[in-house]
Amino acid sequence: MPGEGAAGLIRPDRAVDADDDGPDLTDAQGSSRLPVALERPSAPLPLTVLPYAVMALVALVDGIGGQSVGALPLVSLGPAFAGLVGSWQRTAVIGALAVAVVCALGEVDGLFAERRGFAAIGAVVGVTVAAVIAAVTRQRREEELANVRSIAEVAQRVLLRPVPRSAGRLRAAVSYTSAVTEARIGGDLYEVVPTPAGVRVVIGDVQGKGLEAVETAAVVVGAFREAAHDEETLEGVGDRVRRAADRTLRGEKFVTAVMAEIDLRGRTTLLNFGHPPPMLLHPDGRVDFPEPPQYALPLGLGLRPDDLPPPFEVDFRPGDQLLLYTDGVTEARDPAGAFYPLGERAYLLLAERDPQRALEALRTDLIAHARGPLHDDAAMLLLRYREPRAAIGPAPDQVSGTPDGPSRPGSS
Repeated sequence: MPGEGAAGLIRPDRAVDADDDGPDLTDAQGSSRLPVALERPSAPLPLTVLPYAVMALVALVDGIGGQSVGALPLVSLGPAFAGLVGSWQRTAVIGALAVAVVCALGEVDGLFAERRGFAAIGAVVGVTVAAVIAAVTRQRREEELANVRSIAEVAQRVLLRPVPRSAGRLRAAVSYTSAVTEARIGGDLYEVVPTPAGVRVVIGDVQGKGLEAVETAAVVVGAFREAAHDEETLEGVGDRVRRAADRTLRGEKFVTAVMAEIDLRGRTTLLNFGHPPPMLLHPDGRVDFPEPPQYALPLGLGLRPDDLPPPFEVDFRPGDQLLLYTDGVTEARDPAGAFYPLGERAYLLLAERDPQRALEALRTDLIAHARGPLHDDAAMLLLRYREPRAAIGPAPDQVSGTPDGPSRPGSS
């Protein structure tokens, strides 16, 4: 099914509001500045103190029971546990401390008069050497993993940039929940593009996962970004994206997508390529899922120009909310196998004035419904009018592509 992988600009399990500044990713010239490294997580406190606790416990047992207990070689557990976390230098220091403990206890117990004392020292030294080698290997792998994750973060920001804080009359919030805790990038895609014709939006789901899904998502998003500015109609945008997908996809690979255009007069037009219908939430709590007049195949299945989905209008007005999502949302199951009832949970979006907090509440409810990791990635894009009760008319703001929102035009 589509969406086995997901691409998100943001970290998994986090909702992002278009008004959330986040980290400063621009330089003095306004160019994007991408992160090149990730912060290495600190070791858990129990693992950090475990080597010292083990050596102290062995020393206590030996001090109480004497040499008859035979616990002295267990001091080697200290450097063994030290190799699990921290640097190899720390492991070597703990190993040296363990040798000192063995020497002190062996002297008190009189073990150096026979081979037992030297055997205990040999055991500690051998375990320490092995632990140091393991720590060096682990550190190298951690550095390689950090570099890979850093590259993935850069790829995320190239593939899916932050949505604009505002676009025309609209505010937007994006949420992405990964089915895999460590997943940062994959095949779900979304974009919001303010253009002179209005605000154009896409959300899509690439069939498959891995690098192939990432490449396909990049092609679709790139084609949409370019076409959204160049084409006069939403149908033209859809045709450009269709041709790009046909050139890229091979075999039975495909992309489901839904595109939306909210023009300067407030008319909302949808174009659906085999994607779940958006959810339209009204202020009184009524929910609609606008279905296309004619269903079309997903992108990448060799659509002819005559087979393009027909555009259709929906009644999206100030005070309403339009939620675009991938099938990872509606196909999330609880332990009993029941699908997530998105329409019944739509009221959660009415409880918060801030779109980010509203979308976060819905995402939290989705995870609570699944009672565990999702089986598919779930992306959601929420659109609201900035003036909830304003009358529809010519847009007061000139549409621009800056993430800080539209600029004010002069009087007409």
